[in-house]
Amino acid sequence: MRKGLVLAVLLLAVAAFTVHAQGEPPAQADLPAQADPVADSRSVRPPARARAYDTPNDHGGSITLEWEISPDDGAPASPVTGYDILRSESPDGSFESVTGTVGGATICTDNSAEDGIEYYYQVVALAAAGSSDPAAAGPAAASQQWVDWTRINLLVISVILVAAIITYVYLSTTRDLYIRKIAGLEAVNEAVGRATEMGRSILFVPGIQDMDNVQTVAGVAILGHIAQRTATYETDLNVPVSRSIVMSVGREVVKQAYLQAGRPDLYNDDMIQYITDEQFGYVAAVDGIMVRERPAACFYLGAFFAESLILAETGNSIGAIQVAGTAMPTQLPFFVAACDYTLIGEELFAASAYLSKDKKMLGSLKGQDAGKAIAMVAILLGVGLGTLATITGNDGLMSTFRLLRRLFSLNF
Repeated sequence: MRKGLVLAVLLLAVAAFTVHAQGEPPAQADLPAQADPVADSRSVRPPARARAYDTPNDHGGSITLEWEISPDDGAPASPVTGYDILRSESPDGSFESVTGTVGGATICTDNSAEDGIEYYYQVVALAAAGSSDPAAAGPAAASQQWVDWTRINLLVISVILVAAIITYVYLSTTRDLYIRKIAGLEAVNEAVGRATEMGRSILFVPGIQDMDNVQTVAGVAILGHIAQRTATYETDLNVPVSRSIVMSVGREVVKQAYLQAGRPDLYNDDMIQYITDEQFGYVAAVDGIMVRERPAACFYLGAFFAESLILAETGNSIGAIQVAGTAMPTQLPFFVAACDYTLIGEELFAASAYLSKDKKMLGSLKGQDAGKAIAMVAILLGVGLGTLATITGNDGLMSTFRLLRRLFSLNF
């Protein structure tokens, strides 16, 4: 009996030890590693509805691509880092990367396309671990557009301006147009008359720029009118220039002016003389002419820089009547301070029409003024509408204001 109990106890003890030994779970390090779905090179889902088309309103050589972002893009801890754009001339050919963009983007432009060639595209979502399957787009071919519809407003403005100019040119043939007096131009005849009475010469400086500068062109045009007066009054004219082409043009203009005045015998090529292209060397030479010859009238009409005050102060020191004109804002204060009369900005460009009294030129001038008046009215109207729309919160006023602003912006 005792032996049976001892045997039973031993069997129970062995069974308990065996269950304990087999019931312990294995260590975590011993478990097989599970695959991470994000780490898979094809775990990023591709973008959808990709399409390619010729970029509108351009000069060619450009194709635009659009797509819907990958479903994995934009989510918290998004694995998408960007999109790669691949291109091929065949749907089954080898695709090469041509451009790319950042994550979250839905549009990209390929600016390396050649006009007339059809291209096929693939849009691929990029991730740290790899890329998605491609989204196909195309074919698309680049071409140059004849009309840039984003700038149609510039066409409208141009048509209005041209219509105003044509209207005033026509009106100038039927009536006298009013042009406000410009004191500096009214003083031209006075200056020439004074030089004639004093028996002294007239000095004309057409700026220091070449004939490709519109201010030089305007100055030479005024020179033609002054030359007619000097030919009529038999007054000496001296025109030192700093550009050889200006010298050639000036000689032709002055020669024509003397011919129109009926005194070609008084013309001499030495009236228009080339000095030097060097800025301050030219200024030193002109100052020397002023001090030696002491002209009764000095005209500075054209493009000027640092030499403006030097010339004007020298002319003032010899007691000459001085008329200046330039479109350089930084030099206008010096001319205003040291000269008797100053043509400011557009007055210089209007001088040719003002002095000649040519009806077509005056009509063109009035037409440009009408265009500027329209622009000023539009600006004032826009400011008023924008202010009222902001104060009242009226949607209609705000829509009208935005339309007016778009009309006068670079891109409609």
